[in-house]
Amino acid sequence: MIEALSFLNEIPILTIIYCLPLLSVLLLLFVPGDNHRLVRLTALIPSTIAFILSILLFFAYDYNTGGLQFVERHEWAATIGINYFMGVSGINVTLVLLTGIIIVAGILASWEITYRPKEFFMLLLTLTTGVFGVFMTYNLFLFFLFYEIAVLPMYLLIGIWGTGDREYSAMKLTLYLMVGSALILAGILGLFFACGAATGIYTFDFDVLEQVKYGITFQKAFFPILFVGFGILAALWPFHTWSPDGHASAPTAVSMLHAGVLMKLGAYGCLVIAVWLLPEGAKFWLPVVLILTLVNIVYGSIGAVAQKDLKYIVAYSSVSHMGIVLFGIAAENSIALSGAVLQMFSHGIMTGLFFGLVGMVYGRTHTRDISKMSGLAKKMPVLAVFFVMTCLCSLGLPGMSGFVAEITVFVGGFMKYPVLTIIAATSIVVTAFYVLRLVQRSFFGPLKEGFESLKDANKIEYAALFILMFFIIVVGIYPFHIMKVIHGSVLPIALKLGGM
Repeated sequence: MIEALSFLNEIPILTIIYCLPLLSVLLLLFVPGDNHRLVRLTALIPSTIAFILSILLFFAYDYNTGGLQFVERHEWAATIGINYFMGVSGINVTLVLLTGIIIVAGILASWEITYRPKEFFMLLLTLTTGVFGVFMTYNLFLFFLFYEIAVLPMYLLIGIWGTGDREYSAMKLTLYLMVGSALILAGILGLFFACGAATGIYTFDFDVLEQVKYGITFQKAFFPILFVGFGILAALWPFHTWSPDGHASAPTAVSMLHAGVLMKLGAYGCLVIAVWLLPEGAKFWLPVVLILTLVNIVYGSIGAVAQKDLKYIVAYSSVSHMGIVLFGIAAENSIALSGAVLQMFSHGIMTGLFFGLVGMVYGRTHTRDISKMSGLAKKMPVLAVFFVMTCLCSLGLPGMSGFVAEITVFVGGFMKYPVLTIIAATSIVVTAFYVLRLVQRSFFGPLKEGFESLKDANKIEYAALFILMFFIIVVGIYPFHIMKVIHGSVLPIALKLGGM
């Protein structure tokens, strides 16, 4: 497979992938806004090509060699350390694949949007360009640039196309994430000047920054700045409160990308920038982080129990499952770190599917209150089947990706923090309670009056659902390839932490 795809090394594959959504944006400028079909196709076709290329990229990555591959490097403003430096490790290539999956499914799930679809898809694809760029660049200046491109469109997407108290949610989300961005920028500049002071080379290039021996005091001071900055986007407790409101008000595709990939930007930054570049600071602070992530896991699951709104249930569940990602990072050994990255992938697919299903149900019933629903399976059997399967993935059913990811995190965590891992694992029981209650109340029992004319998913929605469920099951049944890809790239981080 790798040899057959070797031609990808001869082309700037990374640039092509992240520029395809940007190409859609540029093409949409010339598409009449009232031609909804052409708008949708202009958004979908380049994104589908990016999705296919991300699959090829994933299988072309040589996990036996490991390290940074498909490198594209060109001098830009070299005197101040800003260069065009792109590449992917096993961690990156997994998250690039995740982004490709979610954007195609998100566009398909938003196929029926009628209010200003041109502007909606332009902003959505601009966000996607930023996400792809974050997962591909190894220059921290470009990283921050792509990060902001990914985050800023959320304000307009929620504020214009959202539901409920959308202006409040959009502003709250933006303010929280801007605080995180300020901390990230401070941390990146600290690394830049510390590198220059230690080596005489002022650069944002990751490979140079990674070799610098930063002082213990510097690491202890700057690790929490970077980790909290990224942790805000990853919904780290107690900075998570923007997330449920943002999810609840966002339109379907935005919720899918928000939970599916945007929150992974935060976890990725915590792992690859904060922990990898500042390992001594990580060793000092990660026990504190571990306690915060434990609160994430338990509090998020209990919070989901208390909700009646479908989106809020999934949003609090997302906070809990992202806590498992950060718990794996805080456990410091290679098994837990591998599980954390796999949980990023699994959670992205699962939550994207959850929010897609919620959007489809809401579009038909015009309510998200589970107390006002009953018997929906009688009229929407396919949506009911997908909802049940997604709930089973959420509670960690063997044979689905959620089980593989969570058991890997908990095995790694138990090796160092057995008591805390047992407490974290109790969230599985709570998750089983609220997801099964959700399914029972919404889809089974007598059909509520007024729902007699409901229709099941259409062909476009089927496509979105099948794409996401396919990856949940494939990774659940055969996780070995993706685990090999991930494991080789977390080993250098585990070595720095001394947690082999």
